[in-house]
Amino acid sequence: MSPSGYPDYPTSLRLGVNIYTSRRDIVYWLGEEYWVEGEDLFNNSRHEENCTMEDDELQRIREEKLKEMENRILKKDQTGIPATVIPVDQGGWDQLIRENQFVVVDFWAEWCGPCRMVGPVIEELAMEFSGKVSFAKCNTDKNQRLAGNFGISAIPTIMLFANGQMVDRIIGAYPKDAIKARISRAFGV
Repeated sequence: MSPSGYPDYPTSLRLGVNIYTSRRDIVYWLGEEYWVEGEDLFNNSRHEENCTMEDDELQRIREEKLKEMENRILKKDQTGIPATVIPVDQGGWDQLIRENQFVVVDFWAEWCGPCRMVGPVIEELAMEFSGKVSFAKCNTDKNQRLAGNFGISAIPTIMLFANGQMVDRIIGAYPKDAIKARISRAFGV
């Protein structure tokens, strides 16, 4: 026994924190508990103050995460304009080209593995270029005539249109940076 009346324990033992009393008063050694005199980690008023601060901080973090999720779901860029990749077919093609100065069209198919890799890149670029460049996707299986009009024989094929005229064509799956550079160079944005 120690002079304080508690059991003796080796000095190399680590102190644990008793979460019920908020005191450093349990020493664990070989699975046995030894009670030792400990100091109060905080008084009750400070504890309540800390909890309030922690609650406020948690609420702030929750609100930030919620905003991030909203932006991701709505795909909004920094300007607040929704950025989407518009599905296009033969019927909506002329309107898409006529109403937008700069258009990027991703020709793809569901069964195409490389197309599935390019799809998320196109969505990210739509967010980055939102308000400057319009992005569309055309399923070549469902729009064979439209794909045939542009001589598309391999997918993914990404076509860039400025003022209704094709200015560049990217055939195959390229990294995001390469596609972004081609878009910037073609449209000067």
